[in-house]
Amino acid sequence: MPVSASAIYFLNLRGDVLINRLYRDDVGGNMVDAFRTHIMQTKELGTCPVRQIGGCSFFYMRISNVYIVIVVSSNANVACAFKFVVEAVALFKSYFGGSFDEDAIRNNFVLIYELLDEIMDFGYPQNLSPEILKLYITQEGVRSPFSSKPTDKPVPNATLQVTGAVGWRREGLVYKKNEVFLDIVESVNLLMSSKGSVLRCDVTGKILMKCFLSGMPDLKLGLNDKIGLEKESQLKSRPNKSGKTIELDDVTFHQCVNLTRFNSEKTVSFVPPDGEFELMKYRITEGVNLPFRVLPTIKELGRTRMEVNVKVKSVFGAKMFALGVVIKIPVPKQTAKTSFQVTSGRAKYNASIDCLVWKIRKFPGQTEPTLSAEVELISTMAEKKSWTRPPIQMEFQVPMFTASGLRVRFLKVWEKSGYNTVEWVRYITKAGSYEIRC
Repeated sequence: MPVSASAIYFLNLRGDVLINRLYRDDVGGNMVDAFRTHIMQTKELGTCPVRQIGGCSFFYMRISNVYIVIVVSSNANVACAFKFVVEAVALFKSYFGGSFDEDAIRNNFVLIYELLDEIMDFGYPQNLSPEILKLYITQEGVRSPFSSKPTDKPVPNATLQVTGAVGWRREGLVYKKNEVFLDIVESVNLLMSSKGSVLRCDVTGKILMKCFLSGMPDLKLGLNDKIGLEKESQLKSRPNKSGKTIELDDVTFHQCVNLTRFNSEKTVSFVPPDGEFELMKYRITEGVNLPFRVLPTIKELGRTRMEVNVKVKSVFGAKMFALGVVIKIPVPKQTAKTSFQVTSGRAKYNASIDCLVWKIRKFPGQTEPTLSAEVELISTMAEKKSWTRPPIQMEFQVPMFTASGLRVRFLKVWEKSGYNTVEWVRYITKAGSYEIRC
């Protein structure tokens, strides 16, 4: 459920009401008295930003020397309420020259009332973009003498933006070279047993874009996700022959994505913001392609010696390679001396983290480098406690490889002037929490 706020109050540190706005008639005008009595005058102020008093909930946040309090009488989205407060404060600062405090509110009563009527309707948040609101609320706020001069650039033609259609992009952009950069960045989270069986595995990914396009282009992105390919096959009345399909979980989109078209056609269509932005995030829990398999063997030879053998196999293609590979192999705290033999890279003992650190700058695909180490331990008279072996940890980055198998099938750019574009696509897989028990 959205916020559905009944009222919003702006209070100073003494609890005096600076300004307030009632959006619904389901709460009384004296609700601020309950906030003063049960929250501000007790020691519980600041311990929890959400409190229930009677049949109402109070969401409050302190900004400078002002408390902003939202009162709701029904079950509301708390995260959405605080997001509204943060964006509203940013909006006020853009009008007040970067300041938001008790003096700024007292100097701008009329402007704040006008903004409160625009950014919330019957308790539901509306458009809070400063660039758009300044197009039709042109009144300037009373600025602090210490605030800097605003540098907001005017928007030439904002008919679509005023209506809320494309509030994230202004018209009139012109580039000599029209380019689109798309990065699929994934993080692999793995917990593997010492025998090589996967105990837990998932991939979190995001699609990052950087657009330098003229005009108001319409982009269409096709991925090899299962739902999208099945929908395309239905529309074309022929079976899908696109190879492996991916099931995306927990997908979230940037506000520029046309959700109506995505629900009907299962394609990602959008008018992109100018510059760099995050188009979408997703998660994969099945069919993960692990870039590395680690096979450790650790033998404790008596009380003063250990043998460590670790084999790391790169599973990705032979023409690819990983960069910045670091394998951290834990050893006991009483380690005194170590000696190594590695077939690739360099290894050393790091006493500050109690690990053998094996670094390989460039790790080719389909190879199996090994590390063999002898560890000498300090002998103590005390009874030896069994060593709880922490997991081996890996860090890496594999360009042009996705652990999920996600691929871009097409990226189409349409603009009414019909200019040519250059599209760049890159894939990167990194280690999230990549651990192997030993």
